[in-house]
Amino acid sequence: MESSHLGWRVLARRQWPLAGALLLFVVTEKLGDGSWWQLPGTLVVSALAVLAPRRPFDAALAAATAVLVTSVLIRLVDEPPTGSFVDGLALSETAAVMAIIAVVVRQATAVKALVGTAVLVGTGVVAQWVRPSFWDKYGAELDFRGPTLVQQVVVAAVLLVLSLGTGLYFRARDRERATLVRSEVTAAQHAERIALARELHDVVAHYVTAIVVHAQAAQAVPAAAQEVLPIIAQSGNEALTAMRRLVGTLREAEDGAGTGAPAATSDLADDVRKVVAQSGQPVRLSLDLPSDVPPSLARSVLRLVQESLTNARKHAEGVSAVDVSVAVVADAVLVVVSDDGRAPKAAPVGGSGGFGLVGMRERVELLGGTFTAGRRDTGGWQVRAELPLAETR
Repeated sequence: MESSHLGWRVLARRQWPLAGALLLFVVTEKLGDGSWWQLPGTLVVSALAVLAPRRPFDAALAAATAVLVTSVLIRLVDEPPTGSFVDGLALSETAAVMAIIAVVVRQATAVKALVGTAVLVGTGVVAQWVRPSFWDKYGAELDFRGPTLVQQVVVAAVLLVLSLGTGLYFRARDRERATLVRSEVTAAQHAERIALARELHDVVAHYVTAIVVHAQAAQAVPAAAQEVLPIIAQSGNEALTAMRRLVGTLREAEDGAGTGAPAATSDLADDVRKVVAQSGQPVRLSLDLPSDVPPSLARSVLRLVQESLTNARKHAEGVSAVDVSVAVVADAVLVVVSDDGRAPKAAPVGGSGGFGLVGMRERVELLGGTFTAGRRDTGGWQVRAELPLAETR
């Protein structure tokens, strides 16, 4: 997955084709005079298939339970399921189970994927054994005794392979995407190290060299000491200034563009207000913070807010409002920065290396949080980060 956080809006946008297909299957089965005793379980399994990306393994276990309960119920009322070539699961249930298997294989760990798939396959086998056979009850009327056991096994195997293949394909895609992000992070870190090394060499080393040269001159000619001491003092002060600037960069007191951000103090809410005030943008600020946010977390929150505002200024056109929300929700600091701007028609001045989002994602993940960024359905751009308080105390 692109992110471990999958909000309801993103889920709806991603899963609506599956929800529509499952709903069509359910309606078709009911129009075909299907068993109404089967409907509640079918709806539950279909809903779990749509929601599976949020908690795949739990969805697999819950779907297996729903299928088993439905199987016992229709056995008690002696109403076989309809809408499937294979005895046991109905067409809508089969499609929902296939979707859940694909999601579990894609997102869950190898062990959970194996267990979840085995549980669902085993549940399908049990359902075929427990549920009344449609063909045994209605086959004579339809003049068709139904598929043979071999045909049913072949169909079930093909559907299982299709589900597993789909899950493995998307799992591989996600792994490639994660590898690409890591490589971009490594490249950004390397570029930052090179920039710091260049600064050390061109600025700090220059002043230190001047200090050494003038000190050696004073040793060689003691009478010139009074003349070179002011030069040594000036070079030392300039070297200290350069070092403070570098340390400030390392402590995240400056952003990549060179505009200073206030260092984190004991009052995170006040620090965020200062960052917003310095941005010069039409910001609507919402704060709900305690007074004891850990310093390391506070610095990261400030950096996220500043970088998000910088991106809004550089990469969006026609921004009339930027909403900044920083609040504690369920033992985590939730940072949401969204704007209503349009994508720029031309590249920003100086270009964009794309390292801003990469750096923010890395910062959040290092603190054990979740990060998403992208365009909103209503227009504009949104950055969302959730940083756990427990990880930094």
